Amino acid sequence: MEKKNILTYEGLQKLENELHDLKVVKRKEVAQKIKEAREQGDLSENAEYDAAKDEQRDIEARIEEIEKILKNAEVVVEDEVDLDKINIGCKVKIYDCEFEEELEYKIVGSTEANSLQGKISNESPVGRALIGAKVGDMVKAETQAGVLEYKVLEIQRSN
Repeated sequence: MEKKNILTYEGLQKLENELHDLKVVKRKEVAQKIKEAREQGDLSENAEYDAAKDEQRDIEARIEEIEKILKNAEVVVEDEVDLDKINIGCKVKIYDCEFEEELEYKIVGSTEANSLQGKISNESPVGRALIGAKVGDMVKAETQAGVLEYKVLEIQRSN
């Protein structure tokens, strides 16, 4: 059985938009590039043709990847997330005991994770440790950097 891809509604929309763009816009663009490269004659030494074919392969691979994610998608309805404990789709404010600083994260499924945007996966060490915790709980996360300790300060809806 394939693993469910847990997505927030925002993550679902983003993937659907990317898929639409790849199928409707990018496919046409790359087909045009291939057509123009073919018109230049000899394909054996045609760098534009090779580059366009590579781009076409990448586009098709990404389309396939997105379709696979969407086929097994389970969307978290963020308005229905239980705010008594941390779960996917909520925003958390935690206190890093070692560095003595407050951090804010949105807990998302692994396909949406982006640490630069403050989105951490429920499957990451910190995300796994936080899932199920309540306000006031002390949580330990085993990471590559060692065991990190956090105190849960706040749980809120992400939208």
